[in-house]
Amino acid sequence: MNINLTLVGQAIAFGLFIWFTARFVWPPLIRAIETRQRQIADGLAAAERGKQDLASAESRAAQLENEARAKAQQILAQSEKRAAAIVDEAKVTAKVEGDRIVAGAKAEIDQEVQRVKADLRQQVAVLAVTGAEKILRREVDAKAHADILSGLSQQL
Repeated sequence: MNINLTLVGQAIAFGLFIWFTARFVWPPLIRAIETRQRQIADGLAAAERGKQDLASAESRAAQLENEARAKAQQILAQSEKRAAAIVDEAKVTAKVEGDRIVAGAKAEIDQEVQRVKADLRQQVAVLAVTGAEKILRREVDAKAHADILSGLSQQL
């Protein structure tokens, strides 16, 4: 066995192995590596877009939350104004109703006073006639003196 021939044979085999690997094995490996690099790059880009979308969604959510708070404050202010208006309307209505009731009561009191005065006049007239009758010791004709009694009751 010749060592030179073994070295040359091994060099030729190694060369064939390199050629075979470069021709048939290396291209699919390079394509797989490039495909994997593209997938990784796409994944990183998608992750970056996801982060940007998340940041955008968070800012939009914060904006919507602020708008909702502002709208809630506005609705609360409007409801407080409406409640105050309703209370004021109720006060005005109660005042008007109270005034009406007081006016009705005053009218009833005035009518009662007039009726009592009329009754009192009549009683005073009867007492005056009775007193005059006793003083004169004779009966006074009520029909004949109706004008006197009317005048007397009007003066009272």
